[in-house]
Amino acid sequence: MATIDVKGTEISVYSHGDMDFISLTDMLRAKDGDFFIADWLRNRNTVEFLGIWEQVHNPAFNYGGFATIRSQAGLNNYKLSVKEWVAQTHAIKANLIPPALTSRQTSQVYASEADLLNMALFGKTAKQWRDENPERKGNIRDDANVSQLVCLANLETLNAHFIHQGLPQAERLKTLNQTAIQQMQLLLEDRAIRQWENPQ
Repeated sequence: MATIDVKGTEISVYSHGDMDFISLTDMLRAKDGDFFIADWLRNRNTVEFLGIWEQVHNPAFNYGGFATIRSQAGLNNYKLSVKEWVAQTHAIKANLIPPALTSRQTSQVYASEADLLNMALFGKTAKQWRDENPERKGNIRDDANVSQLVCLANLETLNAHFIHQGLPQAERLKTLNQTAIQQMQLLLEDRAIRQWENPQ
């Protein structure tokens, strides 16, 4: 993805056909962006606009999640982060639930335990992620959300136990991937339930 420099801030530019799009997120990062975006998402008109755009462009859009958000938008106690919008409406295909690995993927030999865990949780190695995201700094785990980091910590402990038992890498990866899928489903479901039980 191309970037431009605006007063010392690197802004992503995405081109599609004859149209160019600039990243509002990148621009806002220079000015306490999380506050501004969360404040912008409080506005009922913003939520309705985003809902219409998603309905037109996203076949996986969750209308039920959107209806709940829309009913609360504009209220004084209403708050919504980008991550909550994504999780509740499927606005971006973030794929927080890990993919089930193929037998070919589990039978490969991975050079490090870190890559084994990355495969189990993210479905790709650190190198694959870097190749897909050359413009990004950091690593695949820097993009993980809280639920993914909790799951990763659990997988690390479980993997250490499997190593101590002498299980082969392929067997460990298969079990770790199954565990990651189950844990992420539970963590995301639990987070959604807590949000509805304790609205702020």
